[in-house]
Amino acid sequence: MRIVDIREQTVSIASPIANAYIDFSKMTCSVVAVVTDVIRDGRPVVGYGFNSNGRYGQGALMRERFLPRLLEAKPDSLIDQQNDNLDPFAIWKTLMSNEKPGGHGERSVAVGTLDMAVWDAVAKIAERPLYRLLADRYRSGVADERVWVYAAGGYYYPGKDDTRLKAEMQSYVDRGYRVVKMKIGGAPLAEDLRRIEAVLEVVGSGDRLAVDANGRFDVGTAIAYAEALKPYGLFWYEEAGDPLDYALQAELANHYDLPMATGENLFSHQDARNLLLYGSMRPDRDFLQFDCALSYGLVEYLRTLDVLAEQGWSSRRIVPHGGHQMSLNIAAGLHLGGNESYPDVFQPFGGFADNIAVEDGYVGLPDVPGVGFEAKSALYAVMRELGEPATTRRSVA
Repeated sequence: MRIVDIREQTVSIASPIANAYIDFSKMTCSVVAVVTDVIRDGRPVVGYGFNSNGRYGQGALMRERFLPRLLEAKPDSLIDQQNDNLDPFAIWKTLMSNEKPGGHGERSVAVGTLDMAVWDAVAKIAERPLYRLLADRYRSGVADERVWVYAAGGYYYPGKDDTRLKAEMQSYVDRGYRVVKMKIGGAPLAEDLRRIEAVLEVVGSGDRLAVDANGRFDVGTAIAYAEALKPYGLFWYEEAGDPLDYALQAELANHYDLPMATGENLFSHQDARNLLLYGSMRPDRDFLQFDCALSYGLVEYLRTLDVLAEQGWSSRRIVPHGGHQMSLNIAAGLHLGGNESYPDVFQPFGGFADNIAVEDGYVGLPDVPGVGFEAKSALYAVMRELGEPATTRRSVA
């Protein structure tokens, strides 16, 4: 058993949408295919992965550092002998060999993308859906059969008035979502409050609407928004300030006693621990949004879950960023609180399997081996193109 080929390419997920901090007019992501010599149904097992939106494709880092390390490793050093499978932990260690601690930068995204493909391959070799394999290994065989999801949208868009914003949110409600999320901070406070009230006309109450500032605010602006948001009773107030400004987050907690959310731009279990120790996050009401694809993958995510347990947090307080099937599998297999969903944006990478509808805010998972990419036809068309051709192959021979 060995990895015989690794392929990567950068694809565009550009669109004219914007949040409070960036626009997505030049956004890209990396797609990878890890090809093994294991045969299932007459074909080599191929594991696929991609990085979440908001961080650009990481092909240069992969080609210069991470792929050579993996391809040069002794095949036996990457095998889980007990399970007769690839060993994601040994592979992760190989990827991170000769890397100094700290200074995560974009390398966490490159490693997280490759880690996703490895776990996809591991579950396919085991002939199990990934969420069931994770439940078997880490949750005594008990998986969640369905996962709570919310619809993320409400981006700023040229010419997008309140009527169009309301129509977008109504479409999410019509598709079965109970909670929707919209962007704030890209317009003056008064305009954002008007937008919020427009959406509330659609969803009916504040506990069905979350807002996301994408780290835009200084402490004064964060507090001003907090005071203005209180009367609405929102589902959560997300990422008011810079993700590493734990002092801002802690001060905000003194002014806003309703639920808050943050964490999508923290990339390690040490970051998670610092947030819990110094950011005054509250385990009875707040949400954590760590994204495996941006934070060194599932191997590191398991360490983050250990940190949460050490700090007295339930895994149910995690609702990952990213809106993708990898996080959905982790949520179902490791008993997280839910998952973000992108019904319309960042396609074909956003969203879940075909023909699985959102029902009263919950979604199921396909009963197919691996992450389930093959059950999302538009996404698999992109991945299959990378996984099958002989061109762009990197051989270990």
